[in-house]
Amino acid sequence: MQASSRCPWAGSDPLYVAYHDAEWGVPQTDGRALFEKLILEGFQAGLSWITILRKRENFRAAFEGFVPEHIARYGASDIARLMNDAGIVRNRAKIEAAIANARAYVRLEEGPGPGFAARLWELAGGRPQQNAPRTMAEVPAETARSRAMSKALKGWGFRFVGPTTIYAFMQSVGMVNDHLVGCPRHRACAALAEQFEAPR
Repeated sequence: MQASSRCPWAGSDPLYVAYHDAEWGVPQTDGRALFEKLILEGFQAGLSWITILRKRENFRAAFEGFVPEHIARYGASDIARLMNDAGIVRNRAKIEAAIANARAYVRLEEGPGPGFAARLWELAGGRPQQNAPRTMAEVPAETARSRAMSKALKGWGFRFVGPTTIYAFMQSVGMVNDHLVGCPRHRACAALAEQFEAPR
């Protein structure tokens, strides 16, 4: 893909370019993968996404592969361990939020009704939304659906899930296709949406 045709936010950093070309906007239905992305988006608040991308493998190691059932059991010693881990973002509020979010995830999975992934996709409208932005200025920071999802997540006990963070999450996991129409990934993600099957 030519750099000139790619969404401009990807820049020239190889890690960011690979994320744009292979991951951002691809519909994701696996609950654990959605949980990981939600936690990383929370850690990103106030920082640049490339900072999180560069630390992602460190985060995965520190948080045991983002298995919610493991993180839900974390206590004071785990918080201390994470606060001393220079490979991640050492923010106590965000670390404590990740643990609270894991516990909320487990409650949803073990409780009655749909699981985490199914609930989020239902809030997203049931299938990937295809937008057609021609410039970055046309891409919103939040939407009515991201506000509704934020409200629902907070009601379930999740933290660091404001509507702007949630819209970034929705973009990254393919709940909305916000690749610019001139970017080849817009068509590619739209094709993936045609084959989409919502989680149950």
